[in-house]
Parts: sequence; C-alpha cells; structure tokens
Amino acid sequence: MGKIDFFSILVVLLLVHGTHVVKSFYGFDELESLDVEDDEIEFLELPSWSSQHGSKVMINVDSFGAVGDGVSDDTKAFENAWSKACSTAKAVLLVPPGRSYLVNATRFKGPCATKLIVQIDGTIVAPDEPKNWDSKNPRNWLHFSNLTGATFQGHGIIDGSGKKWWAASCKKNKTNPCLGAPTAFTIDQSSSIKVQGLTFQNSQQMHFVISHCDSVRINSVVVSAPEDSPNTDGIHLTGSSNVVIQNSKIGTGDDCVSIVNASSNIKMKNIYCGPGHGISIGSLGKDNSTGIVSKVVLDTAFLKGTSNGLRIKTWQGGSGYVKGVRYQNVKMDNVANPIIIDQFYCDSPKSCQNQTSAVEISQIMYQNVTGSSKSTDAMKFACSDTVPCNNIILKNINLLKLDGKTAQTYCNSVTGINYGQVQPSADCLTSSDKSSIEEIEVNDNERLIDKSSIEEIEVNDDERLIHTEL
Repeated sequence: MGKIDFFSILVVLLLVHGTHVVKSFYGFDELESLDVEDDEIEFLELPSWSSQHGSKVMINVDSFGAVGDGVSDDTKAFENAWSKACSTAKAVLLVPPGRSYLVNATRFKGPCATKLIVQIDGTIVAPDEPKNWDSKNPRNWLHFSNLTGATFQGHGIIDGSGKKWWAASCKKNKTNPCLGAPTAFTIDQSSSIKVQGLTFQNSQQMHFVISHCDSVRINSVVVSAPEDSPNTDGIHLTGSSNVVIQNSKIGTGDDCVSIVNASSNIKMKNIYCGPGHGISIGSLGKDNSTGIVSKVVLDTAFLKGTSNGLRIKTWQGGSGYVKGVRYQNVKMDNVANPIIIDQFYCDSPKSCQNQTSAVEISQIMYQNVTGSSKSTDAMKFACSDTVPCNNIILKNINLLKLDGKTAQTYCNSVTGINYGQVQPSADCLTSSDKSSIEEIEVNDNERLIDKSSIEEIEVNDDERLIHTEL
C-alpha cells in the first residue's frame, strides 16, 4: 500500500472511530489494563510502645541500646534489633518518634519471618563526613535485601546528610574526580513489598532505589533535596517489575522518577514533581549496553519548574527498546522540554562519539498534556537516523510558551500520528528530517470498513528486537 494512501485511510479512521483504531493499530490494547487503582496501604496503628500489640511482636531499637541523640553511633543497636525482628514472625521493628538515630552504612539481609513491619516514626540520619564512610559499602547506606511480604511505613525521615557529598561532586566542582556516592535507601532482590508515608531527604546521591524486585507498592512518600544537589534521583527503578508509585511528592536535583534497564509494568499515579529533571525512562544504552523498558503508565501528574518533563533518554551505541508507554493527564508549569525523547543523550565531560546503533523507541502515547513550556521546543523528538522513533501518538496536547511566544515541535527521524487538539503543531511526526516516511506494511487480507466494527490493523513486527539476556 502506498504511503499517502495508507495515511489517508488512517486519518479517516481516526475521524470515524477515534481512539479504538489508534489503540488497535499501535498496540496499546495491553496498556488499558495498566490503570492504577486508588488502593492505599493500610497503616498499622501503634498507640503505645508495649512489647506486644495484639498479635504483633514489638521490637524497639531503644531496647537494644540505641541512644537516639543524633550523635551517638546507633548502628549496632539497629543491627541487633534487625536480627531479632527478622527471625520473629509478625514482628514490628520500631524506630520511635521524637528521636534522631545516627546509623552508619548497614546491610539488613533476609530472608525474614512472615509479615515483617519496619515502623519508622523517628529520624534515621547518615554520617555527614564522606572521608569517614565505610569502605565496604561505598555505594549504599541503608540496604535491605532478600525480603518477601515486608512493609516499610511510618511518618519518619531518612536523612542522608548529603551536603558534603554534593560539594565534592564533579558536577559541582569540575576539578574534582567523578566518584560514586551512596544511595540512601535500597530495597533489593525482594518481592511483595509495601512502602508508605516515609520522607527521604538530602541523600548522598539517589534517595530511594528499587532494584531487582517484583510487586512493590509505594504510596504517599515524600522525597526532598535542593535543586542543585547532583545525582539525587528521587525514586529509581532498575531490573524491577509490577511496581506502583502513587500519591507522592518528589523534589530533587535530578530525576524525580527514573526507570532503567529490565523494568516493566510500572504504574505511577498522582505524582508531584519539582524541582528536578522530570520523570524519566533512562538513561539506557550507555557503553554499548542493552536497555529494555516496557509497559509504563503515568496517570495524573503535576510538574513544576523542572528542567525536563516527560523524558526518554538513551545513549548512542546502545541496543534494546523502550516500548508501550502511556503518559496521560499531566500538567506542566514552567517546564523546560515538557515532552522529550533524546536518543543522543550524553552525560559526560567529554563529547560522545557518533554511533549508528541505538535503543529502539516505539509505541509511546501522550494524552491530555497541558501547561507552560520554558523552552521554545515544547515537544522534542531527537531520534536516531538509523533507528528512528516510531508509533508516537499525541492526543489533546496544549503546551504554550511561558513568555507568550509561539512554542514549537522539533522532529528528527520520528513517525507517528496526532489527533484532537495538538499545540504546538506536530505535523513533523509524519515525516523524518529528510521529508520522507518509512512505509508501514499492512496485511493485504485486512479490508476496511465494517459498519458495526473495525478490524484491527496488524503491523508486521519482523524487526522486533529479541534479547535473551537482560
């Protein structure tokens, strides 16, 4: 089928049948099942600090010698309390309110007995001197691993004391070497985890990492760090699936949420982001690596004053794909790059080498995205000439430049469709920078149109990337 005829038919179908055709053609049927339910985690109420509360066994860090004055080293007390709680069924490990506990880098390992609850109502604070950091744990502060069915909850604070770490960063002082710093709070190789109500602040680098986990629900958390704090991602997901983040407020010096390799079925709802670098997938493909992210939904978000909005970022030379992403009901206020796909990402003090391979980006939908853009290019699709972005859908977009001037859409090697109101205009989606469009083959045995329904249009997927290793 000719290129012009194909797109003429598609436009007619959009006018007659609307969203159904787009979802069918672009493969978004599966994404309909990814809506986030408003299902909050129930807090365990603890009216008194007795040793037992109903069927729960209370294990208070103070009972193991924790001082809680913010100066004394309470690491050993936390380790001993953890050992007891981990081996006790239905235990509640309690960090009491009104106190500040200084804890050094510690690994809290499972597996643990059933229904463990970590109740953090006080403040846990990290040592503030990088030179004295535990050399055995250079990249971790509080690290939890190999847990099943555990709950982390409370109204407490996880404070990374990151000010001196930030000052030593090569991004703050280019004469310094670029070194890694600890992640404040990590949950690793775990499943069926719940996190609710906690505040993470002033992390050395990343605040809260979910690594190689399955079935995690994060609700009503707060992440806070200064806008100029380097590499302080709010919530970072890697190698994880079936994760829900909802009703959370995140403001940092880096990505509010970052999703990287081998992550799938990620749902976010009711997210406030700002300051920060936006809500990001990536970066992926660094050092010619493979990056795969699929089935991501962001529903209802407000981004204020961020340096990026909805961002997908990949390095040249990588491989893999980002596929099946839906952003909807997002409001922007003074956001630079509100919608951006960047296949030329380069976070390096040196210029990055041009390479032909790239992480493939397809089936990305933006729906009901409104607000103000700080930059002229309110939508930017900077895609690879050799691995173009395809099947990009824009529906009901209204992004205005903050200073009243006309916003623009930038396209390089990207194909897709826009319908409903789309402002600024995104006609460039239907062509590459060379004013041509790749032909999309449609099975000849598909015939349009039936009065009562429309048959799905199947796109050949011969070029689907197959990866046996993540």
